[in-house]
Amino acid sequence: MNATPISILLTALALGACSKTQPEPASGSSGGSTTATATAASQGTAPPRASSAPASAAHPELLDPSKATARAPDQFKAKFSTSKGDFVVEVHRDWSPNGADRFYNLVKMGFYDDTRFFRAVDGFMVQFGISGDPSVNAKWQSQGITDDPVKQSNKRGFVTFAQRPTPGSRTTQVFINYGDNSRLDNSFAPFGRVVQGMEVVDALYKGYGESPNQALIQAKGNAYLDEAFPNLDAIKHAEVVP
Repeated sequence: MNATPISILLTALALGACSKTQPEPASGSSGGSTTATATAASQGTAPPRASSAPASAAHPELLDPSKATARAPDQFKAKFSTSKGDFVVEVHRDWSPNGADRFYNLVKMGFYDDTRFFRAVDGFMVQFGISGDPSVNAKWQSQGITDDPVKQSNKRGFVTFAQRPTPGSRTTQVFINYGDNSRLDNSFAPFGRVVQGMEVVDALYKGYGESPNQALIQAKGNAYLDEAFPNLDAIKHAEVVP
């Protein structure tokens, strides 16, 4: 478990949806030392990867964020098939309308397919939502959505967009709360919750903690993560389900 004080982690989360010019500021976020990476890698076998093809080849519409305009149903479920198993997120649009709409479009467009759970801190949260394809990241980094009022609490299993402490900074990154993070309720608006498979979410690899550098993920995608952090668990496919 990462020993970084929870107050620092919370501050880092607010800056988690970073751009190439604003690298992840959390302690230990410079990409991890070779020794730390080798030690973590020796603790398990790297999970199978979904595909080596870039996301833009499988889903060319991801290169045009202007197409992400569909209104989400008032309530829907999204199933995530991962290297650890499946989990299901139930989304309530009335909790966070803009967040629900963005999440719905990202799932439908295939954004989360073949991506990594790049930040996992035991007792805090697990974060994902940077594309493995740098060309896709380049298109989405500036595509923030309007903030929503906070109507639900960041309790265990609730799902929320990462954001910077500036208006309209939610883009594609989301996190699932591992514990009661109600101190985030001043600005982080949950849009859904895990209703099936929370044990899968709990089992996601946490050995790297804060080490993966978000700026390098944005710039190099899965190539960087799979080389430096091979034990990260992966999302194979996400889809809207009945």
